[in-house]
Amino acid sequence: MTHDRPVTLAAIAGAHGVAGEVRLKLFGEGVPALKRYKAFNGGTLTLVKLRDDGKGGAIARFAEVTTRNAAEGLRSTALTVPRAELPPLDDGEYYHADLIGLPAHSTDGTVLGTCVAVDNYGAGDVLDIERPDGKRFMVPMREEAVPEWNAQRLVIDALYAQ
Repeated sequence: MTHDRPVTLAAIAGAHGVAGEVRLKLFGEGVPALKRYKAFNGGTLTLVKLRDDGKGGAIARFAEVTTRNAAEGLRSTALTVPRAELPPLDDGEYYHADLIGLPAHSTDGTVLGTCVAVDNYGAGDVLDIERPDGKRFMVPMREEAVPEWNAQRLVIDALYAQ
């Protein structure tokens, strides 16, 4: 796994108010998890203030953004930190960013393709695997479907690789 690759934690959804605050769409575990970081995007955005918006997102103020126009100009900007800055994981845990791009093989050794996305529709993570021919299939990220995975590859039970 590449520990210097940037990982997206949130995206700027637009301006909030007239003083340069922005609305954030969060991709991680909420405001408390995002508060551990002070600098984003290689140090170009310095977090000054962050609060929950009560709607599943957040309101942020960055030192470099002082007007509504500047805040609007950042709409759709992804907020990233280097992968190495994320907290260490316990056994069996993973970051979505570490799974995306991994080659996928079936338990019988067949090359299935590459993990191109990790989604969660409410019942747990689902891997989106793109086959070499461009077609995709989805696999639940559960032990019976993905009995083995590491930083080099995913192994998918052949029954789930149809």
